[in-house]
Amino acid sequence: MTTRVITFGTFDVFHIGHVNILTRAHDLGDHLTVGVSLDAMNFAKKGRYPIYRQEHRLEIVASMACVDEVFFEESLDLKRQYLIDHKADVLVMGNDWEGRFDEFKDICEVKYLPRTADVSTTDIIQAIRSRVED
Repeated sequence: MTTRVITFGTFDVFHIGHVNILTRAHDLGDHLTVGVSLDAMNFAKKGRYPIYRQEHRLEIVASMACVDEVFFEESLDLKRQYLIDHKADVLVMGNDWEGRFDEFKDICEVKYLPRTADVSTTDIIQAIRSRVED
């Protein structure tokens, strides 16, 4: 039987933390599906648009050997429906979301994986901004 794993993210300014969570998520099953957040969803959530356009972020994630399927995530409110539609057995999220998705334990296993230390998209963007401003 195939174990279907799903995860979600922005995957902006793609870095080693993204590689790590995707490869670790893949290792938990046989098929990895990734929902890539729409630009508008990111603006609503964070008050800024991603650096890379959604089409580019989707292509970058799809190019990973460990990723079997990608789609655009339109809304956090549709998470349950995405899990059902993609027949997810395991939902994987970074542990910065710990407990936030426990409500889905009734339809799939929920795992929170540790983030990669000392790397985040926000920190990378800040570092670039500060270098440009100097």
